[in-house]
Order: sequence, then structure tokens, then C-alpha cells
Amino acid sequence: MAARGGGRTRGTIHDFPDFDANKDAEILHKAMKGFGTDEDIILDLLTQRSNAQRQDIIIGYKTVIGKDLVDDLKSELSGTFESLIVALLLPPHRYDAKELHDAIKGAGTSENVLVEILASRNNDEIHRIVEVYKEDFESDLEEDLTSDTSGYFERVLVSLVQGNRSEAEADPSQAEEDAKALYEAGENAWGTDEERFISIICSRSIPHLLAVFDEYKKINDIDLEDSIASECSGNLQVVMLAIVKCVKNIPAYFAEKLYNSMKGAGTDDETLLRIMVSRSEIDLADIKAIYKAKYDESLHSTIVGDTGGDFKDALLKICAGDN
Repeated sequence: MAARGGGRTRGTIHDFPDFDANKDAEILHKAMKGFGTDEDIILDLLTQRSNAQRQDIIIGYKTVIGKDLVDDLKSELSGTFESLIVALLLPPHRYDAKELHDAIKGAGTSENVLVEILASRNNDEIHRIVEVYKEDFESDLEEDLTSDTSGYFERVLVSLVQGNRSEAEADPSQAEEDAKALYEAGENAWGTDEERFISIICSRSIPHLLAVFDEYKKINDIDLEDSIASECSGNLQVVMLAIVKCVKNIPAYFAEKLYNSMKGAGTDDETLLRIMVSRSEIDLADIKAIYKAKYDESLHSTIVGDTGGDFKDALLKICAGDN
């Protein structure tokens, strides 16, 4: 989703021309055969194939080699590089489902992962994630969320996981009413009516919410994001701000997430990996452009300065250049 909720999006990874799944399978097997592993061949090949082509390679590997590609890669690779390569081999919705499951079932709940995925996916994507989550983990995503979160934060996540956001066009008169309702529920109220915020922001369509945001600024002379920052706190603030940012401009939301994952001391490798993989065929080219315009540095150069080894090389291949 480009600026203002619309426009064509662009990835950095596309179908590889003259693709031959069985040939690629043999190349990968040779790279892992014998003493030592040729990581360069593995990362070069898999970062230049689309996800659909990688699924064909997995089948081709079993066909011509008689073994499981993912199992072989896991036995030969390690660390963040292994995690990235395995992530590339998962279909997008299975990868999202896995990340959500790990966020819920790991040591402590990774609320930021829940927010990032559920706030940025559309209705169809949410439905598919819920479906494969049940298939892969024999568990209900909504039930797992409610058992691991609480309060208004839990209620927002439950709303998002329904994948039932309106897809209607904007209604100007309703947008004005919604903007007034948000103002009355927050800036103009003693305390905050969180339920009203959740009801409007989690259910209205993207075009309609963009109209609501415009009307809100006319009424209050400040951006809704600023109101949420002052009226909400904790995880509720984080998820509501994420939804508003994604409604406005999904690539800009992910550019900010990538910047935050690498700024300061240390790097949040998991967030960096997840965004680079999950957006590589959707809008990573748009994210790169916004990143450079906003932070006066290319995503490519930030990755070079903040990561190392095969992990860095694979990320740079996905990034597809410094332009």
C-alpha cells in the first residue's frame, strides 16, 4: 500500500527467468555436499528466486535428491543466516503464522511482532494466516491471543484477527461524524473513551479512515497520531499508532521499523530479518525509497554498517542494490 492508502507497490524479488526447479535443487545439494558448505551459492540462488519458485525448488529437491531441503539447510547453516534462509523458504502466510506463534508461545509475549503483523495485513491475508495457524499449530489464533494478552490491547488484537475491516469507499458525512466522535472520546473528554477509538479505527475501511484523519485535523488542528500518543499508553498506544500509520502509508511504517531495528547500539536482527523477508515481493522498493528520503541514508548502507557475515550478504541481496 503506497502513500495515502493507494497506488502500486513494488518488491525487490521477482520470478527468476528461465527457472528450472530441479536444476536449482541439484545446485543447492552440491553446495551442501561433502566437506564444508558453500553459503554464497545458497544465498545467491535463494535470494534471486520468488517465493513461489522456492516452493517448486523444495518439491524438486525431494524429487531429484530424495531429501528435505529445509532439513538439509538447517543441518548445514547456523545463526541468523540459517533463520533468514529458512524464512525465505516458507510461504508468506505460513511465515506470518509462525512468527505470531513464536511471539505468543515463546519466553514472554513479543507484543511488537503481534502488532506489526496484525496491523499491516489486509482482510484476505488475515483470513489465510488464521487458517494456516490452525493447520500448522493445531490451535486457534484468537484463543491464543486472548490467553496471552489483556485489556484494551487484547480487544484490539481480537478485532484485527477477525479480518473483517470494512472495504467500502469513504462516506464524507460519516467521516465527519467519526472525526467528531474521536475528538469527543479523547481530546475533548475527561479521560479517554478507548472503546470508541477501537470501534472506529479497527472497523472502518482504509479510504474512509483517511477521510476521518483529514476531518480530525480540521476539528482539532493536530494529527490523530499525536492525540493517540497523548491519550493512550503502553501496548494500546503502540497498536493504535501502528494501525493509523499503516492506514496512511504501509511502506513508511516499515521504513520506520527498519530504521529503529538498526539505530543505536545493537541490532534487532529478528525484526530486520522479518521485514526484509516479508516485504521483499510486496513493497520493499517503496520502503527503500522512503527510508532514504526520511533518514538521509540508504537502507543498503545501514545494513552494511549494522550487520555482518553471510547474514549481511543475504540481506543485501534481498535489498537489491543501493539505489
